[in-house]
Amino acid sequence: MVSDKQIQKAGENSQQIQAGSINITNVMGIDEKRAREIFNEMYVIVRRDFSKDAYECANARVAQFEESLMPKIMQIDGALEKFADPSFQFLIAEAHKTAAATERIADYDLLSELLVHRIQKGEKNRKVRAGIARAVEIVDQIDDDALCALTVSHTVGSLLPTANSVKEGLDILEDIFSKLIYTELPRGREWLDHLEILDAVRLPSFGNLKKIEVFYPEQLNGYVCVGIAKGTDKYDNAKSLLEDNQLPDTLLVDHELLDGYVRLPICAKTFIDSLGLINRKVVNGQLEERHFELSREQKDVLGNIYDLYDNNEELKKKVVEKFMVEWQKRKALAYLCEWWNSIPNIFEITAVGKVLAHSNAQRCDKSIPPME
Repeated sequence: MVSDKQIQKAGENSQQIQAGSINITNVMGIDEKRAREIFNEMYVIVRRDFSKDAYECANARVAQFEESLMPKIMQIDGALEKFADPSFQFLIAEAHKTAAATERIADYDLLSELLVHRIQKGEKNRKVRAGIARAVEIVDQIDDDALCALTVSHTVGSLLPTANSVKEGLDILEDIFSKLIYTELPRGREWLDHLEILDAVRLPSFGNLKKIEVFYPEQLNGYVCVGIAKGTDKYDNAKSLLEDNQLPDTLLVDHELLDGYVRLPICAKTFIDSLGLINRKVVNGQLEERHFELSREQKDVLGNIYDLYDNNEELKKKVVEKFMVEWQKRKALAYLCEWWNSIPNIFEITAVGKVLAHSNAQRCDKSIPPME
């Protein structure tokens, strides 16, 4: 059955010094108490720029930011040690300024997600660090609807379902976008101009934005394909390829969008590499599952089977039409389609926009995986 899921040591109190670099080993470690102290020490420095009249308001906002950040930090192995890193302390200070300046409750969660992303992905990648630093600066400046639109747009281009079934895949997308579309999405060009000013998007002078009914069939080509007609030579060839390579014929599933045809249980051809097998059996009254990775040769065979798919353009058009009928049955996806197709300009999301959008997406939906 196919699965859907798809050093050098130093002595105590020592410093390591090598040509061209300095590595400092922190043997004492930092616990939650000390991390909170550092958090507040950085705030004391930042607060010097405020008048005393602003203290009460700023203190309350930064306290909310702290209570959003620290529980998330505590769940990440080794995260507390980052509080000893000067570059991370500088970022905390910038986040303090933004937290103190914003009245939007959601911004404290968004700032905490950005700092978590800095810990997880920005340790050795300066491009990532630069994007996060700029994103932290603009959190309090970006409009609600523009941030929502940026998040939705980023997700359109970056996340795909891994479910084997077409309808299950669409249900996954419906669930995600129903959480991300938390306010009415903006119309016209003003929101794009706003994001461009904040370095979150670029607006090329020419080019066209692909409509949803074009973009998603291209991305989900494993769903929106013709497949292989049953009872044909290609069908027999595909079954022989599976049998000869110790693969079950259940890897050919009935096509939900085209009667009499089968396809591989994948959302896109590129997902062949993520396929695996599950062997289920009952042992002493208990159901046991064993997961098996496919060999490189077996994956190549599945690629060969995919290449056997019929390329009939009339049938392909029919499948796409049925796919969009299923799409329109889902409220959030129908709204997404109508809004996306009304966007007047092509745009590119910058590194700043991507990290801001993905962090906001994770704030809205905890199931969304970290950005690569």
